[in-house]
Amino acid sequence: MPEVPTPPADAARHPFETGLDRRPANYVPLTPASLLSRAAASFGARIAVIDGDRRVTYTELDARCRRLASALAGRGVRRLDTVAILASNIPEMVEAHFAIPMLGAVLNPLNTRLDPPTIAFSLRHGGARVLIVEAAHAALAARALAEMSAPPLVVTIGDGGSGDGVPYETLLDEGDPAYAWKGPEDEWQSLCLLYTSGTTGDPKGVVYSHRGAYLQALGNAVTFGLSDDSVYLWTLPMFHCSGWSYPWACVAAGATQVCLRKVEPAEIFRLIAAHGVTHLCGAPIVLSMIAHAPVHERRAFAQVVRCAVGGAAPSSTIIRTMEELGFRVTHLYGATESYGPATACLAQPDWTDLPETGRYERMARQGVPLATLDAVMVAEPDTGEPVPRDGSRIGEIRLRGNTIMKGYLGNPEATERTLADGWYATGDLGVWHPDGSVEIKDRAKDIIISGGENISSLEVEEVLLRHPAVMLAAVVARPDETWGETPCAFVETKPGLDPPEADAVIAFCRERMARFKVPKTVIFGPLPKTSTGKIQKFVLREQARQLE
Repeated sequence: MPEVPTPPADAARHPFETGLDRRPANYVPLTPASLLSRAAASFGARIAVIDGDRRVTYTELDARCRRLASALAGRGVRRLDTVAILASNIPEMVEAHFAIPMLGAVLNPLNTRLDPPTIAFSLRHGGARVLIVEAAHAALAARALAEMSAPPLVVTIGDGGSGDGVPYETLLDEGDPAYAWKGPEDEWQSLCLLYTSGTTGDPKGVVYSHRGAYLQALGNAVTFGLSDDSVYLWTLPMFHCSGWSYPWACVAAGATQVCLRKVEPAEIFRLIAAHGVTHLCGAPIVLSMIAHAPVHERRAFAQVVRCAVGGAAPSSTIIRTMEELGFRVTHLYGATESYGPATACLAQPDWTDLPETGRYERMARQGVPLATLDAVMVAEPDTGEPVPRDGSRIGEIRLRGNTIMKGYLGNPEATERTLADGWYATGDLGVWHPDGSVEIKDRAKDIIISGGENISSLEVEEVLLRHPAVMLAAVVARPDETWGETPCAFVETKPGLDPPEADAVIAFCRERMARFKVPKTVIFGPLPKTSTGKIQKFVLREQARQLE
């Protein structure tokens, strides 16, 4: 058989490249904003958002988002300007996830549970031009803004907001409902800025792209089975990883989103029954609250509710109770850096043949990659080589794909360290099973995940060391049935001083940090150390697990 000739190096472009260029007709940069335009055109009369007695159709949602984008443009907001929002799970949070990308600006959802100095830091670091504030969080915003020499324009949602702010609906009246927004010229353009405490007390600004958000929306919709007859209940805060990208995923599927400002079991059951909720997401605390709800707060419902949980794996008791109540639990794994969920524990056919304990063990794994993630690997931390898929060799979990962050805003060193060698190094330690699923065995760098919130042990320790009686402090995670994990502080007092009351130390911390970061347990005594004086946290973690 004759060999295929090799074209010369200076040959003209290949026939499959010649005359087959990108054109407006065949190439459009991906952006999640386009998902709303499609939804409004395809099923405009369908209910997109439910909030109490309020109903917003897809046509109305699209018009409101265009008006917001147009009004912000009229106020001088330009491409890549930052627009922050401090709000609960309300329709305006959904609107912000589409209107601000329409404008080409960068959305910055802020955690409503943080303290004023951290909010102020985020606004300064992200260069916010506008801050949209729900009235319920106006006092927090005011305290944060008081720490800024050049505060942004404030837009207030609802009654009771700052008298100096522009009312949200007044701003919308300035906008054009037919605003002809343009997508990004480059889908790599920055879309969203989300702050995470990471492994230190200094917040890091995670940056998402239009491309990544679009693909993550589709990955979530496929993995979680969203469709145009799905009803999604917001039990997950939308400020967490932009609601794990579900504001975009629900719109991609044409689903209905039901707002919930405060997670309360009675209200969750009421909304599930009233609106036919089919999907919800949350931290283990949400499942715990549902499973432990008093009988008088529960409501019967006919449909099966798919429930995705991230963070620490729920206990077998919680899973069993949830199944008895009509929920189907899926365990997810991810981080702010991966647009929320990166892997999912997908049930396999042979699981039905396993005893109950074996099935729950499988359900607690972190699973396999979403369809829109390129790859997951468990690697030897020192060499980067994959560990054997034997379910026993421990390595670092690493992720790669289009749904990994662009990097950390203004922090090239951390970006290079985290995204080196072609992978996102999660810092989580786990094993790789023969079926390709990963399972976390320990969290590197001592991050505590409590109720879905990341808590830096170093940040808590820094506050404890300010106490006049404290010489050394080490904070580790203590397992908790309700919150998944809570901070447990081990304290060594200064020589000659009696240990203070534990409640006094907790009160000291509560005055100096967000309440969810405050230690729930304080233990006094000498801390275990290595020969070089390093505190042995692995010993303390085991002690914390043994506490009654």
